[in-house]
Amino acid sequence: MPLLVTKTLRVHTLGPSGTNCEAAAHHWLHQRGMSDGTVVLHPTLERAALDVLADPEPSALLACVVYPNLHEIVFKNLAQLTMRDCFVFPTHNMVYAGRAGATWRTVASHPAPVNLLDGRDVEIILVNSNAAAAAICSSGETDACITTLPAAQRHQLEIRADFGPVPMGFSLHAPQECDV
Repeated sequence: MPLLVTKTLRVHTLGPSGTNCEAAAHHWLHQRGMSDGTVVLHPTLERAALDVLADPEPSALLACVVYPNLHEIVFKNLAQLTMRDCFVFPTHNMVYAGRAGATWRTVASHPAPVNLLDGRDVEIILVNSNAAAAAICSSGETDACITTLPAAQRHQLEIRADFGPVPMGFSLHAPQECDV
């Protein structure tokens, strides 16, 4: 049974803009008719969880179920945060992209989709999000990245492989006193 939210809610999740978590947070708010809801982006979900607990306004954490160490966020905050919802939502197309003309030797990737690089002879640089991977690649810190299609397009990266959207699980966690 879907949750009914009766007031404005701030959903804290992984940034920067362009992450699958951001898209899922907007989807969750839209599905519940929360046009006044806002999405707050953070460099990590660990940071987002801390800010949810400190937020004086009604707020929740939206996490991707494949986020590394999500179990730690859940169990470290068990007395303060409760899982309130879990849903499947497709990611943006996941792509292998990079700077045109560069030899792709170093690749930025969030830990979750890093296996998309299996079989490629590259040095992997782990970063905080798929959107951050595109920004790091675009800045020249790496030659290529695993990222989302919108992030690759925003940073004008050349796409060598499009893995398509991935049906993905997302969870919503709220403080005990928040009635979402």
